Amino acid sequence: MTRTAFAPRSILRHALAAASLLLAGASHAAGWPEKPITLIVPSASGGAADLTARTFAQFLGQQTGQTVIVEDRPGAGGIVGTNAAKNAPADGYTFLLSTNSTHAANQFLYKRLPYDAQKDFVQVGMLGTFGTVGIVSPDSPYRTVPELVEYAKKHPGEVFFGYYSSSSQVPSELFKQRAGINISGAGYKNITQIITDLRGKQISFAFVDYLTAMGQIDGKGLTPLAVTAAKRHPAWPDVPTMSTYYPDFVVAGWLGLSAPAGTPPDIVAKMNAATQAAVNDPATAAKLRALGLTPEAMDVTRFDTFVKEDTARWKEWIKISGIQPQ
Repeated sequence: MTRTAFAPRSILRHALAAASLLLAGASHAAGWPEKPITLIVPSASGGAADLTARTFAQFLGQQTGQTVIVEDRPGAGGIVGTNAAKNAPADGYTFLLSTNSTHAANQFLYKRLPYDAQKDFVQVGMLGTFGTVGIVSPDSPYRTVPELVEYAKKHPGEVFFGYYSSSSQVPSELFKQRAGINISGAGYKNITQIITDLRGKQISFAFVDYLTAMGQIDGKGLTPLAVTAAKRHPAWPDVPTMSTYYPDFVVAGWLGLSAPAGTPPDIVAKMNAATQAAVNDPATAAKLRALGLTPEAMDVTRFDTFVKEDTARWKEWIKISGIQPQ
């Protein structure tokens, strides 16, 4: 064992250095925010993640008096935007709208990622959770999950589902395994193309986020089969859960905030407080619900634990689904 002896002057020098670091960290948080804040969204504009970020940005801007910029950086299942956030300065002025794809599922869906969801980020706070809903064309020969299963068994290899992100493939693949049916997936660049092909019956069904489905279902453009959340969605009280047919079939997503590793803890705490305030603000919470989210607040420690627990859940779901990493 090596022992290091410090002369009194050396001890004083180290103490002063430590104190200056603490003061620097405190001064960072004391005046924060002193300039515009950027929220990077790792998906395209107009989607649930983008609109959630804009809803929170509006609230945060009102609370802080600073401009909050929402920067959409879509591509590669959320990898492009997430990597951009990882490489941003850890000064408390860049945050990522993190998701179950970017921080839980992707590490099991891709052979290589340019980021480590745990080591390269500090988890800041939760905004809300959501399920997905299985949808079909209104004139589809199947209007329920059992009818879809029966049709697939009578027409093996003729039923196709669409997916638009790595994690959106999981519910359909899990359904395939649990139902024991021969169906195939078709990957799309965006969810709009899926809706178009569903209505044109180029594909048979898809699981999509609630926000995307709401307008289509309300306008009778598409028909819901079942939701993947643990509970029925209030907007569609007559639509059953997938666990009605297959026990423990619950696949849920989430949206929250993460920051580059090294972001000052005091700033992380302030931003976490902002997420909790947004979720508990009636007007903002109502907007989040309209986007298909179930608003939920967590402190920093709980959110970090939640992300780790969710990582384990997605690892198991992907294993059961039989999806091979790309």
